[in-house]
Amino acid sequence: MKTVYFVVPCYNEQEVLPETSKRLLEKIDSLILQNKISEDSRIVFVDDGSRDSTYSIMRELHKQNSKFCAIKLSRNQGHQNALLSGLMTVRGKCDAAISLDADLQDDINAIDEFVDRFNEGYDVVYGVRSSRKKDTAFKRITAQGFYKLMLFFGVEMVYNHADYRLMSARALDALSDFKEVNLFLRGIVPLVGFKSTTVEYERHERFAGTSKYPLKKMIAFAIDGITSFSIKPIRMVFSVGVIILICSILVLLYSLIQWILGRTVAGWTTIVASIWALGSIQLLSLGIVGEYVGKIYKEVKARPRFTIEEALF
Repeated sequence: MKTVYFVVPCYNEQEVLPETSKRLLEKIDSLILQNKISEDSRIVFVDDGSRDSTYSIMRELHKQNSKFCAIKLSRNQGHQNALLSGLMTVRGKCDAAISLDADLQDDINAIDEFVDRFNEGYDVVYGVRSSRKKDTAFKRITAQGFYKLMLFFGVEMVYNHADYRLMSARALDALSDFKEVNLFLRGIVPLVGFKSTTVEYERHERFAGTSKYPLKKMIAFAIDGITSFSIKPIRMVFSVGVIILICSILVLLYSLIQWILGRTVAGWTTIVASIWALGSIQLLSLGIVGEYVGKIYKEVKARPRFTIEEALF
């Protein structure tokens, strides 16, 4: 039987953690009883620098039951880094790791099928939402727009997949070879390769607490995903520059013809409009280029993506 670790990043999840731990323990015990996974399987909570009693709850859970493990990061590193820290810590301890959020929105009953697909020989199993009926209209439109935008920019992603997935030991080893500081695991994992499949599930309402991904963070996450995996925005800036250059040449020719014909008239509106248009395009272009330069700056410094303060296994 295979040893499977559940990796659950947490940030200020004191309200939901008791229920999450209860349900995950029931799930792991059920899988063990069915002889689907080994008794050595564990649930690993990762505290991403929480400011509430999240880690205290984790420590208490570990004391009560050895199936619960805990990792405490030295400070808040962000969801993607927290998740990676858990995956890299359990690498070498298990045959596969399943990552999921602590809010219980991901249907844990899909884990049974995850394990079945893994036992069939799949190295990566993606949890994919079967529908978005429970989302608000705004959430549904923005989420679908995000995936379409990523596809437009050439980023390889699994549609309607977040970070609910199973990865085999060799997939985790391959993931460890990706050293970029700007993490976007939804784009990195497909680059790992190996045999993969999907499992559909219905996403539930959050059991308790509030979402840790407001609109501002979602936009920043989308920008990170695009700029970490695609240079198309810079090519688009270049294309816009070429188009403006062609237009400028045509306007220059038109102006010369008008001057030769003696029809030159001072065009205040045209000049002002042109200045504002070109100025905004230049600032936008500088912003896009600056985003990439900033990414390069972070990568060159090669600072640690996470620092573990304590680990309870």
